[in-house]
Amino acid sequence: MSTVTTYSLAARIIHWAMALLLISLLFAGLAMVQSLEPWHLTLLSLHKSFGVLALVLAVIRLVLRIVQQQPDLPASVPHWQQRIAQLSHFFLYAAMFAMPLSGYLMQSAAGRPVSVFGLFTLPNITSVNMELYGFLREMHGLIAWGLILLVLVHMGAALHHGLIKRDGVLESMTGQPSPKADKPKD
Repeated sequence: MSTVTTYSLAARIIHWAMALLLISLLFAGLAMVQSLEPWHLTLLSLHKSFGVLALVLAVIRLVLRIVQQQPDLPASVPHWQQRIAQLSHFFLYAAMFAMPLSGYLMQSAAGRPVSVFGLFTLPNITSVNMELYGFLREMHGLIAWGLILLVLVHMGAALHHGLIKRDGVLESMTGQPSPKADKPKD
């Protein structure tokens, strides 16, 4: 049983930064597939750069999750809900890696460079293959819809714990003390 009641400051900062980043990237992706306006190329360039940043942050976040102790869910959360929380976190992490990797592979298969904020360009890791590009483009879109669903479920669960149950789960990621959080039993 963990004695930690909140996530580390580093974990909380990366969590909230990634939340903003991923939601922004998802909205940008949705905007790009709906438009061929002149701003589309600028948005695509930013989308690629921030996608690489999201992958780097996902790696850091996974390392922190492995090396740092995590708060336990309160004893009031039934075992089946704890299992669902574990599975949803697994799929969130999988999607946080699959999204940028599928985007990078997609661009590589199209022969398009991935420039990161104009500082450096990632090497193409596949040969130009438009069939592979089409497949990866579809996968990127499907993963995006899955990630949107996971984010909505995650937000709904966090709000349920924070606003209805008031059991300290949301506070463990905000760093605020919970007035009703389960106390460890002596």
